[in-house]
Amino acid sequence: MEYINLGKSGLRVPKYILGTIPFSGTNGFEAAGNVQGEQARKMVDICLEAGINMFDTANLYSKGDAEKVLGEAIAGRRDQVLLTSKTGFPLGDNPNSVGASRINIEQSIDQTLKRLGTDYLDLYFVHLWDGRTPVEETVAAMTDLVKSGKIRYWGVSNYSGWALARTFTIAEQPGYIPPICQQIYYTPEAREAEYELLPAGSELGIGSMIWSPLGEGLFNGKISRDKRAPKNTRQGGGWSEPWVKNEERLYRVIDALQEVADNRGLTVPQIALAWVKDRPNVGPVVIAARNEEQLRENIDSYEIELSKDEHDKIESVARPEPYYPLWHRAMNSIANSSPSEITYLQGYRKSLELD
Repeated sequence: MEYINLGKSGLRVPKYILGTIPFSGTNGFEAAGNVQGEQARKMVDICLEAGINMFDTANLYSKGDAEKVLGEAIAGRRDQVLLTSKTGFPLGDNPNSVGASRINIEQSIDQTLKRLGTDYLDLYFVHLWDGRTPVEETVAAMTDLVKSGKIRYWGVSNYSGWALARTFTIAEQPGYIPPICQQIYYTPEAREAEYELLPAGSELGIGSMIWSPLGEGLFNGKISRDKRAPKNTRQGGGWSEPWVKNEERLYRVIDALQEVADNRGLTVPQIALAWVKDRPNVGPVVIAARNEEQLRENIDSYEIELSKDEHDKIESVARPEPYYPLWHRAMNSIANSSPSEITYLQGYRKSLELD
């Protein structure tokens, strides 16, 4: 397993990270999975054997129960692992138990540490943008957590490009500690992050960690034009995410993934993961699994190298449309583009039939 520096920090993390949304499966997360107890510990074993020593969770997942399951699974080996968690989603009726305010951040971290059975996190995320809390307050609260030793680094998740840039700009001021990572949604079908988030992360020195590269179950190999999701999966069990802009476009992506998978004797999830991990500006990728078989299958995708033709076949069927100012730049100033955005602008030129 390759280890990479996360953003401009000295923290080295594995290219694949295990996500724990399938852990516990309680409090509204039943459709996500029900990994518990010995099975969770075995999954941690499998990951460590493969060189995956980072585990991602959130206080949202099963409303804290996923953190408890993960804490039990890593018990006795905290020094071998890197832990991340998140806060920001409302978990009750308390108006101060939500968002990126100091009061919520400080309350949440103490509860998370207790559930995980540790006294610090390696990386702590604001789970979503809070437009009602001053950015300065959020940055100050996270800086204080780093200085107190409760967290080593911090990051943001599900921010827009301008919100990411504003947060980073404020955090660069003397006395503050900037975020080192953004966690964002990115799949062979959901490519909006290419517009701003992926290039911005690269330019700002903020690592881009990808969540749900299999589209929250869309690319599990069980869905196609002719097959709907089984009821025992997220997409067949009433899961509300993700939003799909165009169903026909989604099936074109699945068709392309299936064709490459069939030619290779591999699976759709493996090809989707292989495509995402090698895209420009992509840092670590959060994988997840309901069982050991799925986990081993997903880990094995790390060794897959797609040919240029295979990569382009998947890329071309869901290339984002070049909205302004991107079409204008692709037409008129591509020679002045930075390395973080050149690949995307070249794709827009193809869409505009300029090359």
